[in-house]
Amino acid sequence: MKRFIANIKRYFKYAVYSAKADLKSEVEGSYLNWLWWILDPLCFMLIYIFVASVVFKSSEPYFPVFIFLGLTVWDFFNKTVNASVKIVSVNRGIVTKIYIPKYILILQKTFVNLFKMSISWLLVFGLMLICRVPLSITFLWFFPILIILYLITFGISCILLHYGIFVEDLANVTALSLRFVFYLSGIFYNIGKRVPAPYNKILLRCNPVAFIINSFRNIFLRGKVPSLIMLGGWTFVGIALIALGIHIIHKYENSYAKVI
Repeated sequence: MKRFIANIKRYFKYAVYSAKADLKSEVEGSYLNWLWWILDPLCFMLIYIFVASVVFKSSEPYFPVFIFLGLTVWDFFNKTVNASVKIVSVNRGIVTKIYIPKYILILQKTFVNLFKMSISWLLVFGLMLICRVPLSITFLWFFPILIILYLITFGISCILLHYGIFVEDLANVTALSLRFVFYLSGIFYNIGKRVPAPYNKILLRCNPVAFIINSFRNIFLRGKVPSLIMLGGWTFVGIALIALGIHIIHKYENSYAKVI
């Protein structure tokens, strides 16, 4: 772990500058430029609001905010985990020429997705004002829950980075698995109300994405404090996943360049 912390300090500036370069390249030559980072989540929110409220006739309070919260969390998790599987081969030009701890590539990708997520959060807070969501002291739980989301995402991504180098079909398996997790995370429905017991409790406790989304909805829309036991449990799981991923990468990263 000392080696991991030392490498984070050493390569932190590289990850930041690389993330900035990625963001600039995404909108370079586009007429709408950075506006796409606003339009993209807004369009998805409108689509899911239409499907859930018009087609399935959902009566969830503050439904636009309800949907946007779920999409904001899912977008960060999904994009980071999906990209991690092929992130070493995508950066083959760097990996084969200079040494860089491979989890720094994950760190860089999380910076890109954190920036995009911050825009989505600003839209969420603006939408909350428009929908007149009551303010509550439970808003203070925002950052602890966000940290847990980051820990779990980073840990899973580090593990997939390693196995994605050696298992060619892992990208397809990951994409399929994430699609399955999407429908089990309550993005556009309330798991507690729509899923019968005891399966609703199992989903909210065993699916980290569902738990995090529900926790954000609790503190923002329902004024409820999230379960401290569950927060502690998922924090431990996130740290354990990171420790496992870092250990595997340190053990095998010298062979990565040969395989790709």
